[in-house]
Amino acid sequence: MPEPIVELRDVTKIYTLGKNKIYALNKVNISIEEGDFVTIMGSSGSGKSTLLNMVGCLDLPTSGKILINGTDISKLDDNGLTSIRRNNIGFIFQQFNLIQTLTALENVEMPMLFNGTSPEKRRKKAMRLFERAQLPPEYEEHKPNELSGGQQQRVAIARALANDPPILLADEPTGNLDSKTGNSVMKLLQELNSAGTTVIVVTHDPKLEDFSNTTIRLQDGVICDENC
Repeated sequence: MPEPIVELRDVTKIYTLGKNKIYALNKVNISIEEGDFVTIMGSSGSGKSTLLNMVGCLDLPTSGKILINGTDISKLDDNGLTSIRRNNIGFIFQQFNLIQTLTALENVEMPMLFNGTSPEKRRKKAMRLFERAQLPPEYEEHKPNELSGGQQQRVAIARALANDPPILLADEPTGNLDSKTGNSVMKLLQELNSAGTTVIVVTHDPKLEDFSNTTIRLQDGVICDENC
């Protein structure tokens, strides 16, 4: 049996607020296989954003283990975490997080710049990713504020794919989109998943469950059943 691509073992995250301890996650166990499409559901304060930050190597657990492609990230320093993020994970954000002073195509190129890819290869690959994200080439030189919300999200998806990550993490990817545009973005994530990318979506919107093959529900930092 191959190892899970993402695994959480008894993961606990505690924040201290004055004399109080807040358990954002409490002994969470999750196993995600390569090629899964997982929706992590929960209301505000359920712990889903904390979980996303952990899987994305942006934060470390208070206790427990998080394994990404078999590597226990809880033992890594900042350089090690950066390497895992760069080689394994693409991020898609609710607010798009595009650089407003760059063109759409330059935004897609940006992760490759940090990987040392040559300018010519960056540009060619960014153009291919533009097409893969179903963006017409005439939008390549547009600045983000010249694009619709759906177009910006597609640019953000293309950027997330720049370094060929095996895992895509999406934080409320349809939160700033109308329902029709949101559906088209989720269908694009389905297509990427069908091509082999592991997709993990964090959301409070139950409609997004229909696009995934697995749903994990969080409440008060613990995994709960479908009735929570």
